[in-house]
Amino acid sequence: MEKISMIGLDLAKRTIQVHAAGADGTVISRRKVSSGKLLQFLTNIEPCTVAMEACAGSHHWGREIAKLGHQVKLIAPVYVKPFVKRQKNDAADAEAICEAALRPAMRFVAVKSAAKQASATVFKVRDLLVRQKTQIINALRGHLAEFGLVAPSRACRHPDCCRRRSTRRIAGEARSPCLALISTLRSLVDKVRELDQEIARRARRDDVAKRLMTIPGVGPVIATALEALAPPAETFTRGRDFSAWMGLTPRQHSTGGKARLGKTSKMGQRDLRRLLIIGASAVVRWASRHGAPEGSWLSRMIGRKPPMLITVALANRIARVAWALMAKGGRYEVAAA
Repeated sequence: MEKISMIGLDLAKRTIQVHAAGADGTVISRRKVSSGKLLQFLTNIEPCTVAMEACAGSHHWGREIAKLGHQVKLIAPVYVKPFVKRQKNDAADAEAICEAALRPAMRFVAVKSAAKQASATVFKVRDLLVRQKTQIINALRGHLAEFGLVAPSRACRHPDCCRRRSTRRIAGEARSPCLALISTLRSLVDKVRELDQEIARRARRDDVAKRLMTIPGVGPVIATALEALAPPAETFTRGRDFSAWMGLTPRQHSTGGKARLGKTSKMGQRDLRRLLIIGASAVVRWASRHGAPEGSWLSRMIGRKPPMLITVALANRIARVAWALMAKGGRYEVAAA
């Protein structure tokens, strides 16, 4: 049998499709393997390149397969899709993964360590709890409005204040469900506060996070999220590539020598992009009220461009500066006018 040079895996919960190919892409075998027997199957194969789509479980499988001596390559699903022939099925997907991995100019995703995945879980859980808190606040305001109680959103953020408002002119049968929502809101507020404290402790202990927090608009949450959610800084050649990966650069649709730039691409890690835009909006809002340093880029933009455009452009600049600090070290210093 010809030596296997590349293996494409289409991951699933129970059954994994395996596509083995030679150095020139010739198909050697196609088969299905249960997830419990995948490592045993790969143990009996000489070290080769194993390619998978970057998904939730791919980093775990990548770490385990690398221990067997194989070279692991993760590919973003958007780069695999053009290689799928005709109809989609597990065998076609595994073959497409193999074909994509054989391309010399293909871009791959770095395998995350277990520690980095664990630190990223904090931000995902916090984001979920914040969304649930917002949903409960909106539900409370809607229920109170039905009884003529117009509750400001800021008042509903404080469960005790909302409890006093809800017990004034609300009907008896509706009071108990509303109090249940308030109790849930109080629990969510406490849990989000605990996660914020944990993130702040991490930021104080980490040298990279402390240096990132010297950038205007970057606090403990954004600093630790950059380190936990972003790929290693050495993955990118320059800050522009890091910003483009995050989806903060314009989408290009150029042809015939005419450059056409549209809205931001919104590719990459959307949680990081959202956090950077929130941090940049705080800087723009403060500068609009109190003024920006004379001669700075922000002072030239304010009044000339729409606020949201300035915010996204500033988030782009923050991403580039953050890459420079993570890749080259140092602290952020304001340039002299």
